[in-house]
Amino acid sequence: MNPNWEESLNHFERMIDSGTESMRIKAVIKLSKLSNQAPEYIPSQTIPILSNLIADDSSNNSSPLQGLVVHCLKCIARQGDDGRLATEIGQSGALCSILRLLPQSNASVQKICLKCIWCLVNLCNENRLIVAMNGGLEIIVNMLSSSMDGVRRYLLEILSALSLVRVVRRGLVSLGGLRFLVEAARVGNMLSRERACQAIGLLGITRRVRRMLVDLGVIDVLMELLRVGDGALKVVAGNTLGVILANIDYIDLVAQSGAIPLFAELIQGSESVGQEIAEDAFCLLAVGEANAVVIAEHLVRILREGNAESKAAAANVFWDLSGYKHTVPVIRNSGAIPLLVELLSSQSNEVRETVSGAIAQLSYSQADREALNESGAVPLLLDLLHDDSEELKDNAAEALINFFDDTLQHETISQVVDHPSFRSMQNRLGRIRGASDNQTVSSMRQMNIDQAEPTRGIYRRSSFGLIEASMQTCSMTIFLKVVHFHFDSSLIKSKNIYI
Repeated sequence: MNPNWEESLNHFERMIDSGTESMRIKAVIKLSKLSNQAPEYIPSQTIPILSNLIADDSSNNSSPLQGLVVHCLKCIARQGDDGRLATEIGQSGALCSILRLLPQSNASVQKICLKCIWCLVNLCNENRLIVAMNGGLEIIVNMLSSSMDGVRRYLLEILSALSLVRVVRRGLVSLGGLRFLVEAARVGNMLSRERACQAIGLLGITRRVRRMLVDLGVIDVLMELLRVGDGALKVVAGNTLGVILANIDYIDLVAQSGAIPLFAELIQGSESVGQEIAEDAFCLLAVGEANAVVIAEHLVRILREGNAESKAAAANVFWDLSGYKHTVPVIRNSGAIPLLVELLSSQSNEVRETVSGAIAQLSYSQADREALNESGAVPLLLDLLHDDSEELKDNAAEALINFFDDTLQHETISQVVDHPSFRSMQNRLGRIRGASDNQTVSSMRQMNIDQAEPTRGIYRRSSFGLIEASMQTCSMTIFLKVVHFHFDSSLIKSKNIYI
């Protein structure tokens, strides 16, 4: 039989207003038990009462009512699907009272307070800011510094939630709390670790903090998340690792930790943004020639075994790497060229477009032109001039122009010199090369990116010096991708975990 909720609410109000301490305690305990059964408006009306009760009682550290009221607020906060009651609790002033109570309480009440704060900051973004603006970060960091083994998990997961607030991230550095953020990325539930990982990426954009994070062992933590995380967490961890790669001194360290096979897994994953992050990370890692060899081996395997999306992503990396002078022979020796030529006949337009782009870039090298010719690329490129895709026609024309300069292919390709795509590309390349004087423009892709998307073209140049000089900008490009993905997909909102 359902209770009369209005009558129960009136009875609760009377007990709190004029009842004895014992009667108040019994009323709060009953409300805690019934909060998950009552219609939402009933516990909502009790929030101001409980807030006033804990505010009035916060100076009395020995009162048993303190812990019971905080526990009751936690029970109420967990009700509903949208965190509305948690928001009301924060706005009522109760959260500030709990923060004042936390450092002064005994161990059992502290644990109850932390559980409540945990719920409130997980369920409501506004509550994170309330905690941050009322000294909550300092309290959490101080408690973590004092070990607090019995409640450490709650402290770390509260910290990871708070770290999504900009003012908290700034404060963490000055308070010496970075080590706890790295710890939060290492332990706890996966959502909490994902938040900490994202905050680490935001903080790691600055060179000084990036160095501090590496000294704290963040690379090993990110590697573990890349291994054990779910799809979304792997994307965030891969992105943050890309931010660390912005410092050329850490490239070998990241590669030696086993990152290359894990980024190859991202390329084969279902998240398109994860593929983009892996592509960009490979471009940074390939600054080291030994890394480039390992990367090429993984990409060749993907060209053989992957689905259309991963093959397109792998071809895109080869397209990028073919602009590095030191990786051109690596690509040729990897056995990628015959596979790329074979994929010119793929049923997927995306695959054919990226593959034809890689071949166009490779065709600037005489040795690669010989390998492409031996693999039968020229007849396929001639056919692509008649395709409906403008990008395919442009890529094919660019490659054929380079083949046109070879004596063995000159006669074959002369039959298409009047083709509109061929002539258009020839004119465009002529203008670019004429305008560039002593500057090297190795392909149309470089020109298009330099003009239209400068942040994507910085590591597609043939000069190793430009790659090294642009590492910071590279990481910013990578990072902006995942920030957009992370919030658009509402990962945090959809994964609330209650204790």
